[in-house]
This record gives sequence, C-alpha cells and structure tokens, in this order.
Amino acid sequence: MKTFEELDIRKDLSYSKTHEWAKKAGSVVCVGVDDYAQSALGDIVYVELPSVGAAVNAGAAFGSLESTKAVSDLNSPVTGKVTKVNDALADAPELVNSSPYEEGWMVEIEAEGGAEFDALLKSDAYAEYVKTLDASH
Repeated sequence: MKTFEELDIRKDLSYSKTHEWAKKAGSVVCVGVDDYAQSALGDIVYVELPSVGAAVNAGAAFGSLESTKAVSDLNSPVTGKVTKVNDALADAPELVNSSPYEEGWMVEIEAEGGAEFDALLKSDAYAEYVKTLDASH
C-alpha cells in the first residue's frame, strides 16, 4: 500500500469517505475509485458495474471491485441515473490500478440535484481524512 506522501489526490476532484472520486460537468458526475482505494485493495481482478439506465442512490452500492485481497462495494456519491459505463473494465480491470482517474473511471451519472455533490469532500479535506486513516495503521 502506498504511503500518504505517494498518494495522488487530485485538486480538481471531489471525494467520498468511501474513497470514490467524483467530477462534475453540468449535471453529469463521473465516478471512479481513488488512488487510496486502489492501493489498499491491491490488484483489481474484476469490476462489477450497473447497466446504463440503472438508478443509483447516494451512499448506496452500485457495483463492486474484486481484488486479490477482498471484494469491496462501489458507493455512489450522488443520486441519479447511470448514463454511461466504462465497458473497458470488463476486459481490463487492472486499469483501475494503473489509471484510476483517467482510464479506470467507472460510471457517469445524471445527478438529480447538486446538493449531494456539493457535500463531498474537496481535495484538502479528503487529504486530511486520509491522513487520519494512515495514522491508524
């Protein structure tokens, strides 16, 4: 697992405490797992994602990641409808490890409102949160 100093926490993204990142463009929110999550999970071997059109709820699981260590839920940072799924992950789940913010994105969600997105942690607050987790190891 990466040390805190090695983690890539992007300033232009928002984060959940369950380690999903979110980037908003209009009402569409792109979601993936962050560098901390992929590092903690280890080698991702399978990604389960919802179908386009699926309804998702903020804080609820919409899929899962399976690694050589464990299976972990993917939680939606916003409520809405899935408009796009990263089909490349079916054949190349390792993209979550090698490129969590670019090629390893999970879904795009048409968000029902902006309040849930606005409540996510900004990069500085997320970095402080991760430091508390790092210190507990």
